[in-house]
Amino acid sequence: MTIIEMAREMGKLIQESDEYKALMDARTASDNDEELQKQIGEFNLVRMKMEIESSKPEPDQDKINQLNEQLMSIYTAVMESENMVAFNKAKDVVDHMMNHVTAILTAAVNGEDPATYDPEAASCGGDCCSCGGCH
Repeated sequence: MTIIEMAREMGKLIQESDEYKALMDARTASDNDEELQKQIGEFNLVRMKMEIESSKPEPDQDKINQLNEQLMSIYTAVMESENMVAFNKAKDVVDHMMNHVTAILTAAVNGEDPATYDPEAASCGGDCCSCGGCH
């Protein structure tokens, strides 16, 4: 089996994992949440209005401030939505898993033993160019 074939197999295994399935379920729930989708639409509309006002030769700063307050209010509502909270938690779990996988592969490329390398135990050396992601 080639490295590319192994990567494809790993991709399949990731998609079969409970973590990935939870993320897809959370995404579907968010996508099907009509109130959440309405709020996201409102957020995008207010953001466009703010961009238009900001790009005017003489923007109305009061209007920009008002739109910014609206934007922040909608953003807070979106991020506190039950389905969005669940989606973000599931995404964090998958991101952590992928950072772990990437760290092991990076360590192997740098000569570490991938069978024993533990990204959780590795300490940060401060040089982000070789980092597989913070943990």
